[in-house]
Amino acid sequence: MLPDTSYVKYFDVIAYDGGFMLLLPGKETPDKISFFEPREKLFNTLRESDDWGKKLGVDTVGDLNDEICKGKINELILVQEALQERKIGEIAKEIAEREGVKFVMIAGPSSSGKTTFSHRLSIQLKTYGLTPHPIALDDYFVDREKTPRDEKGDYNFECLGAIDVEQFNKDMCDLLEGKTVELPTFNFMNGKREYKGNYKTLGPDDILVIEGIHGLNDKMSYALPNDSKYKIYISALTSLNIDEHNRIPTTDGRLLRRMVRDARTRGASAKRTIQMWPSVRRGEEENIFPFQESADAMFNSELIYELAVLKQFAEPLLFSIGKNEPEYHEAKRLLKFLGYFLGVSSENLPNNSICREFVGGSCFKV
Repeated sequence: MLPDTSYVKYFDVIAYDGGFMLLLPGKETPDKISFFEPREKLFNTLRESDDWGKKLGVDTVGDLNDEICKGKINELILVQEALQERKIGEIAKEIAEREGVKFVMIAGPSSSGKTTFSHRLSIQLKTYGLTPHPIALDDYFVDREKTPRDEKGDYNFECLGAIDVEQFNKDMCDLLEGKTVELPTFNFMNGKREYKGNYKTLGPDDILVIEGIHGLNDKMSYALPNDSKYKIYISALTSLNIDEHNRIPTTDGRLLRRMVRDARTRGASAKRTIQMWPSVRRGEEENIFPFQESADAMFNSELIYELAVLKQFAEPLLFSIGKNEPEYHEAKRLLKFLGYFLGVSSENLPNNSICREFVGGSCFKV
């Protein structure tokens, strides 16, 4: 007897990657199937991570806990970090060998580790004789009072209108022409762009490493020649599974990263991070994900061991949310999820690890 599917008004089946995919309506449009756009680069990046986890014998949370119990976690950390360094080195090699590249554009969703990645990529570029200069697109924020607001009246820092696109393109074009440019720094305390004598002139071996959520959007860098740009998409694509039938949502890993980092660096509570998360996710859907397949390279910043490390920092923050608060149920869900993991100290993490961007102790200014 077939199951009752009367609650599904529309569905479709398509061939994909040697198999089939069932398409169902979403919550927002229950009577309509959204257009399916294959994301081959993203899919291949995630599959590569899945395959690597299986080769290591760490495919599920239980496998990770076994490694911890056997005292092999430090070796796993070193192997994972070495793999990421090799991947970063391969991207640097491709950039160095591509003629005419002056701008490396790095974009990815919240808590992807963009800042640490840009610093580590810069070090690798130096091994090829290049002189990289990291630049954050956040330094081109418009002054706070000019920031667009969303439908609730809150500042919308995720939209392209929050960036002074015209000034950014003028500065970058001037640099490309060999002119000396004073680059801004955004003061998040007073919401103003400031100039503090940060002058740049591009020499023959200089290259700008530009990091921000709009880095892959050509509207952000409309005045720059396409052959002068190398685009990188970075995200934390969780390859670990809870068990053989249940995957760990990628967004949960990033939410926990952000929660730990914001509590440490911005004094933000877990409650506040959970409150903001839906708005952050909407911004990602609008401003980042549509452009990810245009990247020249993709980098998975997820560390197979990291949730066991984040557990120690996230649990006290989540326990601080009271039962009567609206965010309690989400906190309870995350606590149950973290309960699957055995905890691991951050003591033995390399000081250039992407995980250090969130738990602290990084050798980079993050």
